[in-house]
Amino acid sequence: MYSAKDQAVVDHRSGEPGGTGVRFTVLGPLGVVRDGVETAPTTPKLLQLLALLILRPGKLVHADAIAQELWASTPPRTMRTTLHTYVYHLRRCLGENGPDRGAGSALVTKTPGYVFRIDPAQVDVFRFARLQREGEELLRGERHSAAAERFRAALDVWTGPPLANVPCGPMLVPYTVELLEQRRAAVHMLIEAEIASGRHRELIGELCSLTAGNPLDETLHGQLMRALGRSGRRYDAMSVYRALRNRLHEELGVEPCDEIQLLHRDLISEGGHR
Repeated sequence: MYSAKDQAVVDHRSGEPGGTGVRFTVLGPLGVVRDGVETAPTTPKLLQLLALLILRPGKLVHADAIAQELWASTPPRTMRTTLHTYVYHLRRCLGENGPDRGAGSALVTKTPGYVFRIDPAQVDVFRFARLQREGEELLRGERHSAAAERFRAALDVWTGPPLANVPCGPMLVPYTVELLEQRRAAVHMLIEAEIASGRHRELIGELCSLTAGNPLDETLHGQLMRALGRSGRRYDAMSVYRALRNRLHEELGVEPCDEIQLLHRDLISEGGHR
């Protein structure tokens, strides 16, 4: 599968969608956008096939991997013929509306599978990965405000859950899980950059919303505790700790991680010095 790590090594000079005028969206509903017009197929199996091909631009996608995604462990006896039919219909859709309109097909047969000849820069995951990588570099260089801008730009690429309109099978599900984890990491780094740049007070509302939607995310809770503590709201910060500790104990039977417990002890210590 074409991961964000793969995308990160593509030359950043081609970081915007290429000259064909076609963009592919993965971070939300799967889409094929030409000149602002959505032209993706709507048939579920064609969406699955297109998703597999988009996530490995310019690389061979083995027919067996496609079959596993489309039919899992119960492929039809006519699997090869059916797959050829799906490829035919996808070529027609792309030929009429997509990247190869008026030219040779971008979807080519290459034994033992197929290659979708598109530039990775046409896929929105590439832009997300590039902006996230730039944010990480700025964060390491302690350019916190600039890093926060990059992370917010990266997150703005998302329009919803990855491949939201695709009935994902055994090949696509792990990829969507990986993407969600990368988005989660970007959120954590964004908050870290914002706190380091001194915007802790402005972040409290956003962090309250994020922790409400992610009640077991210890990193977000720790960041909310820090933002509250730095804003002179030590009691509220300690209340966040107690609520998190109770939930972790009730649902998972565990205590907060060492970092959260240390942060809690620091809050207690600060109160004792006043």
